[in-house]
Amino acid sequence: MYRFTLAFLLVAVAASAATLSTTGTLATPEEYIDFQITIGINNSAITLQTYGFGGGTNHLGDTIVSGGFDSFVGLFEGSGSDAAFIAGSSDILSDFSPGCPPAGTLTVGSVTGQCGDDFLHVTGLAKGTYTAILSDGSYVPTAVFETSGLLGDGFSDLTNGVFQTCADIDNCNVDTGNWAMDITVPEGATVVSVSTAPEPGSGALLGICFAVGAVWQVRRKVKRAGDNACFTGRIL
Repeated sequence: MYRFTLAFLLVAVAASAATLSTTGTLATPEEYIDFQITIGINNSAITLQTYGFGGGTNHLGDTIVSGGFDSFVGLFEGSGSDAAFIAGSSDILSDFSPGCPPAGTLTVGSVTGQCGDDFLHVTGLAKGTYTAILSDGSYVPTAVFETSGLLGDGFSDLTNGVFQTCADIDNCNVDTGNWAMDITVPEGATVVSVSTAPEPGSGALLGICFAVGAVWQVRRKVKRAGDNACFTGRIL
């Protein structure tokens, strides 16, 4: 699998635990975004919570509008193609851990109370580098289905090229490419967000926009820096 670094966002975390609130848009369901997290303390935890599908209020108190794609979130040990799968959650998987609440639920077709947002909490992590993945809930790393899967093993694409959520064959919603996710990391961690390309053969490079070179730091008052129409990140 080919992956292209377009830009990066470096977040320095200086509290005992801090949460980075991020939002953005995928151009197609055959893309994903990864967050490379480096932690310096053994027995640590990383938590991922999405809001893009059902909307809600994120860690910063910002209102997230519903209607984005239902998501997959996953955590890998290491970085790049050799990163090893640890855990993941999507509403098409048997181990789905719904993040509702705090995210909201939607009516899909005529079926009410549908949750498409994820909560993933992984504990007991050794110091080192980890990769958090956010993608469409039907665009799932192949590593999820393998005994010792790697990020470089590619993705299983069940999206049919569209953002769509179905409660059953007769009840479906058309989603947007919007996403929102809170990432909670331990003291001293860094988070680098890197845009990625589609799988080989799936077309030309489709960019995901970021605030290039913007740096967020923990201060007494949260300050937004380098806002971008495609991606923003704030930390508290």
